[in-house]
Amino acid sequence: MPNKLKHLELIQGVINRLSTNSFLLKGWSVVLVSALFALSASDRNRAFVFLAYIPAAVFWGLDGFFLWQEQLYRALYNHVRLLREEEIDFSMDTRPFKAGNGPAWLTATLSKTLVAFHGVLILAILVVMFLTSSSR
Repeated sequence: MPNKLKHLELIQGVINRLSTNSFLLKGWSVVLVSALFALSASDRNRAFVFLAYIPAAVFWGLDGFFLWQEQLYRALYNHVRLLREEEIDFSMDTRPFKAGNGPAWLTATLSKTLVAFHGVLILAILVVMFLTSSSR
C-alpha cells in the first residue's frame, strides 16, 4: 500500500501544479488586457485595444492546455487507485488516456468554465472597441 499511496501523491502533486498554473494564467490574462485598455485610454491609441486580443487568445489556449493535462492526470490517478500494490510502476505517462475516448485539448479549451471566463474577457474587449470607436 505505501507504493500506491506514494504514486497517487505524485500524481496529485502534478494535478495541483496544473491547477495553480491555470489560476495564475487567468490572473495574468486579466492584468495584461487591463493594462492594454489603460494604454489605449491614456494614449488615445485604439491599436492597444486590438492588441488585447493576443494575450486573451493565447492565455485561453494555454488555460485549455492546462485543463486538458489536468484531466489526463485525473484519469491516470483513477487508473492507479484501482491497481493492486504489486502493479504499481510509478509511471506518470498519460498517453494511454489521450487515445480515443480521453479528453482533447479543444474540448477542454471550449469547456463551459473556460468559455465563461475567457469569453467574457473577449466580450469586454469587443465592448471597449465599440466604445472607443463610437466616442471618436
